[in-house]
Amino acid sequence: MKKCFITMFLRTFLSMLLSLVVTFAAAEEIVVDPNEPQITIRQGKEKTFYEYRVNGILKEIKVVPKIGPEYYLVPGDGDGWIREDRSQVLVPSWVIFRW
Repeated sequence: MKKCFITMFLRTFLSMLLSLVVTFAAAEEIVVDPNEPQITIRQGKEKTFYEYRVNGILKEIKVVPKIGPEYYLVPGDGDGWIREDRSQVLVPSWVIFRW
């Protein structure tokens, strides 16, 4: 009886261990689409900056001040950046609840 319990326990433990190994091996195969935007978050003293890059090129910057509404900086015609009220990059950004 005791030997049967130990054998059953070892089989269960080994099957759980094998399932973890398979899960981690499958997780490593995830490929990131280079066309999807990559977001870098930088924290400033008074503002938080979200940099949106597509294929490594900076497309826009979302600026979230501690006080006041958020806004976007997009590349202008020249070398500078201009302020926009809405995003130009197609990133899912649903507002579920806002105070």
